Amino acid sequence: MAGLDDLIPNAAQIRKEAALKEAQKAEEYARVAAAAEAEKDALIERLTKPSGKTEEEKIKLASTIIARAVRNGLTEVQVYRFPNTLCTDKGRAINQMEKGWENTLTGIPKEIFQLWTDHLKPRGYRIAYQIIDFPGGVPGDVGVTISWGD
Repeated sequence: MAGLDDLIPNAAQIRKEAALKEAQKAEEYARVAAAAEAEKDALIERLTKPSGKTEEEKIKLASTIIARAVRNGLTEVQVYRFPNTLCTDKGRAINQMEKGWENTLTGIPKEIFQLWTDHLKPRGYRIAYQIIDFPGGVPGDVGVTISWGD
């Protein structure tokens, strides 16, 4: 019968193996989460810096985006989405629609606003920066919309 008893593993050993597997899963999850966080931090760091595009390249890109939206029958288009951490106040002024909210912008979001100010606003386009999600009830990402309809 000793051979049959060997077929049924010891409960303590099974618990130990299960705990080891759980620890390995947790370690892998932590590693993946850390890598994702590092990637996000690198992206945010890149977005806080100027895009490096020339004024002509920016205008051509805006023109392409607007033309595509018009062809699809739209009167507005979201041109950008960015984390609220790219605002000096984490999007508070945008969320509150405070006068001077544009002064809280940095990096590429600031470039977009400047492009609108210099080239699109004089041609009748409107721009809106607004919080578009509220994870956990707090302001999250900001969406940038260009519009031209009534």
